[in-house]
Amino acid sequence: MASELHDLPHLRTIRRELRSNMTPAERVLWNVLKEKGLKGRKFRRQHSIGNYVADFYCPSEKLVVELDGQHHYIPEGIENDKIRDQDITVLGIQVLRFENKEVLESLTEVLKKIKATFSEK
Repeated sequence: MASELHDLPHLRTIRRELRSNMTPAERVLWNVLKEKGLKGRKFRRQHSIGNYVADFYCPSEKLVVELDGQHHYIPEGIENDKIRDQDITVLGIQVLRFENKEVLESLTEVLKKIKATFSEK
């Protein structure tokens, strides 16, 4: 995949703002993912792919992890996520989605589901 699809300059300000204003669920998951904390895989937070900003991205696994709040469960949010996921999947990147509530209440299960997507290394 072309590197020009990642971290586009016009999204830098948005990425910085999102990193500064992470949700409680994002903070909890980031505390595990940062510094190669999940099976030695490097994750980036608020990483842009095309015109989208992914909550978390693992380049070695070509994996996006999205944490969804309430606005993702209204008809417009559901449709937007469907289009976004299709656009990212076409690039050869897998997308996993979790509700914020899942991360806060069942972190161990969320981490198991993320690890289950990892290739053997």
